Amino acid sequence: MLIPTTPFGQRVERRLAEERIIWLTTVSADGTPHPKPVWFWWDGESFLIYSKPNTFKLAHIEANPHVALNFDGDGLGGNIIVFTGEARLDPTAPPAHRVPEYAAKYQPGFERIGLTAEQFAAAYSVALRVIPTSLRGH
Repeated sequence: MLIPTTPFGQRVERRLAEERIIWLTTVSADGTPHPKPVWFWWDGESFLIYSKPNTFKLAHIEANPHVALNFDGDGLGGNIIVFTGEARLDPTAPPAHRVPEYAAKYQPGFERIGLTAEQFAAAYSVALRVIPTSLRGH
């Protein structure tokens, strides 16, 4: 899906590595899109996202696994990156504090919200895996 030899592919790879927030859009039963900023880890093939249990986004994904993920643009209509794909619960994923890359990436965030990595993992105990099926942007 990514072609790192193109300027767009290089920009996507850089943002996947550097960005802390990506917008996850799920769809409710009545067809309303629901965007939500989330923390993520890109492992080269899928997005790992942790959620609190019993959230609307989990109910939406259970009913309709088709989702979109996008980064903020540059404020002028540029630097747009949108993935679409399928989300599923991943009961085999380790807790957030046991994914070294995720824990290191979000350590400042844990501190900002007043939690240790272990406390975050306990609160955000549901792992989601998003497998992208398409990528577009400019």
